[in-house]
Amino acid sequence: MKQTIRTRLLLWLLSAVLAAGLSGAYTIYGTALAGAHQVFDEQLQQTALSLRDQSFEYALPPQLPATETRNNVVVQVWNATGVRVYFSEIYRELPGLQRPGFSNVMVNKVAWRVLSLPSRGYVIQVAQPLAVRQQRAVGLALQTLTPLALMLPVLGAAIWLIVGAQLRPLDRIAESVRQRQPEALEPLSEAALPEEIRPLVVALNDLLARLRAALEAQQAFVADAAHELRTPLTALRLQVQLAEQADDAGERTAALAQLRGGIERAARMVEQLLDLARHEAAPVVSEPVPLLALAQDVVADLTPLADARRQDFGLAESTPVTVQGDPHALRMLLRNLADNAIRYTPEGGRVDVLVGESKGMPCLTVSDTGPGIPAEDRDRVFGRFFRRTGSLAPGTGLGLAIVRTIVKNHRAIISLDENPGGTGLRVTVRFPSAAAG
Repeated sequence: MKQTIRTRLLLWLLSAVLAAGLSGAYTIYGTALAGAHQVFDEQLQQTALSLRDQSFEYALPPQLPATETRNNVVVQVWNATGVRVYFSEIYRELPGLQRPGFSNVMVNKVAWRVLSLPSRGYVIQVAQPLAVRQQRAVGLALQTLTPLALMLPVLGAAIWLIVGAQLRPLDRIAESVRQRQPEALEPLSEAALPEEIRPLVVALNDLLARLRAALEAQQAFVADAAHELRTPLTALRLQVQLAEQADDAGERTAALAQLRGGIERAARMVEQLLDLARHEAAPVVSEPVPLLALAQDVVADLTPLADARRQDFGLAESTPVTVQGDPHALRMLLRNLADNAIRYTPEGGRVDVLVGESKGMPCLTVSDTGPGIPAEDRDRVFGRFFRRTGSLAPGTGLGLAIVRTIVKNHRAIISLDENPGGTGLRVTVRFPSAAAG
């Protein structure tokens, strides 16, 4: 059987009702059994008292009330010497003489309730099997369960219809999602929804919003990438034609050098496009990352580039700090910031990398003595393929877009300010502390 919510609720509710009925029947059985003991004990006592004035000298059968015979009551009488002078059941194994008062006796695996009453030199003993009382109690319990058993089908149908009616909003939501086209990412209606279903619809709408944002970002990314790749590919095509049309070895060598440079620029753009897409889509790997050691490695990698431009590039006096994050992504973040600073700083300038704490947060700082970035452009430089007008430094316009994505994934904060040491730019990235997770 298909495991639907309606089926499960039906089974659980009916099981709960049945369990409650059985529990009630057991309670009724116990109560009825206690009542039966009291009623039948009184009957045994009345029977014994009614026989107290009769004579047993000639072993005449006593006059038993009709109700007692129906209740399987057995009478025995003993004289003063302990001889049984009368018993009402001839072919039945009966209890022997018992002490005065009520007692329970087991005879041949049959339980008896016995009342012994001394009277005028005789002992009148009235006994009854306990099974009679138990059967009466079971009958009362079954009388209680019978209406419940008859009600179960009606109750099951009512539960089935009521649960189906209450789950109808969920069916409408499922049908609305099922009929949507893949490109339809509008939010689902939250009107007239039960409070139990509203969180599900809110979560679905949040998912649809994120999917819409991701799809729009992907479409913008593809459009920008196609537009930006068209220019270097066109240039490569022209450079190939120039190399093919070169008249002498010198012209061919120059054309091939330009072609090689164009291929390197196109390859770098493709590589950065892939890096950007990878960091936008992949979840962040979280592990302790020592920023000072990471900064030392990046500075060592980029020192030849800075030396070629005769720049003062290095790691300023720093403090060891640790953050939670993806070491590969954080290395790319610092490398892009330092690479940009080196490329935009003129020859003979200065680029410093610093690791420490700022406002109680671990931070990375890259400062340079380049032209800086005007305040009105500091938000725009993080856009894809953004290049400031008049910029002569080589680049793809993707470096800071990758930085922004990595910063966002690590829940960090990035700020661009003027270099307090003079002209230039200072970029600061503040991270949540490792203790805060």
